[in-house]
Amino acid sequence: MAQILAPSTQWKMRIAESSTYRIPTTSRMWNSSLWRQNKKKGAPTSSAKFRVLAMKSENSTINRLENLLNLDITPYTDKIIAEYIWIGGTGIDVRSKSRTLPGPVEHPSEIPKWNYDGSSTGQATGVDSEVILYPQAIFKDPFRGGDNILVICDSYTQAGEPIPTNKRHGAAEIFSHPKVAAEVPWFGIEQEYTFLQKNVKWPLGWPVGGYPGPQGPYYCGAGADKSFGRDIVDAHYKACLYAGINISGTNGEVMPGQWEYQVGPCVGIEAADHIWCSRYILERITEQAGGDWNGAGCHTNFSTKSMREDGGYEAIKKAIINLSLRHKEHISAYGEGNERRLTGKHETTNIDTFSWGVANRGCSIRVGRDTEKNGKGYLEDRRPASNMDPYVVTALLAETSILWEPTLEAEALAAQNMSLKV
Repeated sequence: MAQILAPSTQWKMRIAESSTYRIPTTSRMWNSSLWRQNKKKGAPTSSAKFRVLAMKSENSTINRLENLLNLDITPYTDKIIAEYIWIGGTGIDVRSKSRTLPGPVEHPSEIPKWNYDGSSTGQATGVDSEVILYPQAIFKDPFRGGDNILVICDSYTQAGEPIPTNKRHGAAEIFSHPKVAAEVPWFGIEQEYTFLQKNVKWPLGWPVGGYPGPQGPYYCGAGADKSFGRDIVDAHYKACLYAGINISGTNGEVMPGQWEYQVGPCVGIEAADHIWCSRYILERITEQAGGDWNGAGCHTNFSTKSMREDGGYEAIKKAIINLSLRHKEHISAYGEGNERRLTGKHETTNIDTFSWGVANRGCSIRVGRDTEKNGKGYLEDRRPASNMDPYVVTALLAETSILWEPTLEAEALAAQNMSLKV
């Protein structure tokens, strides 16, 4: 289940806002203030007075730091900062480090490969620790602004072999297959996550150690007693739009402190690149807010050219049959801890049973009413967990639906069991 650690108060507040003294104080002012205090009344005897002066000094430090962080370097240099981002050894953690480039770039091929210590990320041994980063996708950097960039990379050995945690390489092979490329696969991914209160790791909006009221008022709710963490959500939304991520919306979910954002439609491997970059940006924002993140589900909407064209409902039914026959393979690749979510309750299907339905959120695969009515459209795979690897899930959907062919006997039996005529 995904979670984001969040401060108990609005994350954007600064120390100055908690004090009645809001005038920035330089170190010289701090010294002279203390000197005047000593001169007039002797050494301060009230610890409260001392704390007020200390806050003024700390606020001054924060202001100076923000001034440096917001420096516009473009008038002084053509150089830019590239933040190289990759997936760490757990398969769900994101890592990054910065490198200066001589000038703006427009394509990943213009960015040099780099390396990192794989023994420190659980991806190599200490005696052969150098792992090579291959730049694959570029996004604008919403934290540094200007021409600075975020660079999604994947990881390889010195010999050019993808390391075991590099799932992008295999996905790229599937999406470059002529049959898959001809079908122009579209994906729309719904990333759910939950805010946690700072230090106590309990959902935001929940009484610590207790539980909130029943579901009902929280989904897409508004108000201080229904919506929790909206500032971080909006900051993330705008940062993703700035970066060039194809984020298409966001909403509060059914549980207090739980949110969702959607990325797509994206073509092929682009969907996973955009999800991973959006996750990195969320990590960075909660880093500033004081936290971490984790989630609930990651429903994945999928269509092919054949599904989107007239008569596409037949292609959708064929894909559903294929997905039913590879249910175990998909479940095993759809994220860790999914058995705690796919219980058959709370709009989920049972993890051991494949099912499909029109407008049914308790199924493995949901088909929308409009898709049924129009005879074409898309399907929604509701099985992936929020910690799923989008490279794995999108590639597997494309492989099963487009490339994989069951036996005629297996296909006929599956169609009969699910009352599908193809």
